[in-house]
Amino acid sequence: MDILSSLMTGFATAAMPINLLLIVGGCFAGTLIGALPGLGPVNGVAILIPLTFAFGLDATSSMILLAAVYYGCMYGGRISAILLNIPGDEPAIMTTLDGYPMARKGQAADALAISGVASFIGATFATIGLTLFAPMLAKAAIYFGPADYFALYVMAFATIGGITGTDPRKTLLAALLGLMLGTVGLDPSTGVARYTFGSFNLYDGFDPIVALVGLFALSEILFFLEEKAKSGSLVPPGRVFPRLTRVKEGLGASARGSVIGFIAGILPGAGASLGAVMSYSFEKRISDKDGTFGTGDPRGVAAPEAGNNAASGGALIPMLTLGVPGSGTTAVMLAMLISLNIQPGPLLFQNSPDLVWGLVAALYLANLVLLILNLPLIGMFTRVLGLPVWGLMPLVVAISYLGVYAITHAAFDLMIMVGFGVLGFVLRKLEFSLVPVVLGLLLGMDMENNLRRALSISGGDFVVLVQSPIALVIYALTAAFLGLSLWLSRRPGAIPMPPED
Repeated sequence: MDILSSLMTGFATAAMPINLLLIVGGCFAGTLIGALPGLGPVNGVAILIPLTFAFGLDATSSMILLAAVYYGCMYGGRISAILLNIPGDEPAIMTTLDGYPMARKGQAADALAISGVASFIGATFATIGLTLFAPMLAKAAIYFGPADYFALYVMAFATIGGITGTDPRKTLLAALLGLMLGTVGLDPSTGVARYTFGSFNLYDGFDPIVALVGLFALSEILFFLEEKAKSGSLVPPGRVFPRLTRVKEGLGASARGSVIGFIAGILPGAGASLGAVMSYSFEKRISDKDGTFGTGDPRGVAAPEAGNNAASGGALIPMLTLGVPGSGTTAVMLAMLISLNIQPGPLLFQNSPDLVWGLVAALYLANLVLLILNLPLIGMFTRVLGLPVWGLMPLVVAISYLGVYAITHAAFDLMIMVGFGVLGFVLRKLEFSLVPVVLGLLLGMDMENNLRRALSISGGDFVVLVQSPIALVIYALTAAFLGLSLWLSRRPGAIPMPPED
């Protein structure tokens, strides 16, 4: 009853006219920012922080605005991923696997509706979890050490082979390429420059956003220049209004993806990308009986969308209860709280109940606003597919360049983006999937950092990687997962995986 009473007080705070206006405005702005390739929730939240000071907002209203932008960006990242095969941010990479094939079949409206509903389910599930289980889940997450996180990333890479329908050998090579690219820069332990060829611009390594935009956006443009420049439009716009029957097909996947994504979100540092990867891979293993994943299966859109939105909500738990950011975006929000002289941690619920419960209530309202806001706009989004290539492609190029330059303010990164675009074009011509490359680059950095921390603690003894009970459980699950996959692939009458488009 205490939780219910506190939540009602929070709704009274969130329902104030100024806070309602901030929720609606933040959701709308976040959706637009998330749809732009390369920006994503971290930059969306960071961009709007100065507005909180300019408008003189108090701590509660400031956090409500940033949380609405955060959730809006997670929704918006799917738009360009489905319509153009260009992820708005890293977690949206998984949405391209089935979302874009659906758009190519003229089912863009269905895919957008499925992703919108799945995002609502995932985010709402995470918010309910935040409401009921924040202290308990935070205590569980604190027991994860570097060796346990390393085991978690090993599991993530073990599932990469099940993500795409390409040759497993090519998938492995692509993931290894991503891991190799992730080693460029300064060594996390010694500070020695690795593979920088004397360039100071590479000391920080390759920015995953720059690589993502290059591999997906520019390689897609190169494909159009080679094969589709004469066509009148990108893909058939298809139906303007989604079909309810198609949306229902993704409900089960949304529920399962929400659970997996939420668990990934409460682990500090795991983030929405891992939640999306695990959700998609799990759903593919249990549901892909006919080999339809990767060709436009609604469940392949629902699972990662629910997973990454649930992870984004789950990432707020360690930030609020432990003062440990669960993702890059919550790290920015944590800095905002500290700048307002509010210390996150176990006493936050006691010292600042209005802020905490007002924020939680605002998350419920933001989810509802985003669902109401996004579903009617599906018809407008699908109209993008009817634009002629000669008009849309220059716009995509301009947005890609402006988005990357706005983040890094470095002309060198524009050249890196072009290089990744050419690399993506070559890999796609050789029928390599781009997803394992990005995941290797994205998750490999954190995987190496946790490996280094674990070895530093043990003095270089690799036994530390298998000493933790949590790590052993994760390795056992990984082995069971791989064994089950091998058994399923060797069964009589097993259906071969379809090739990726």
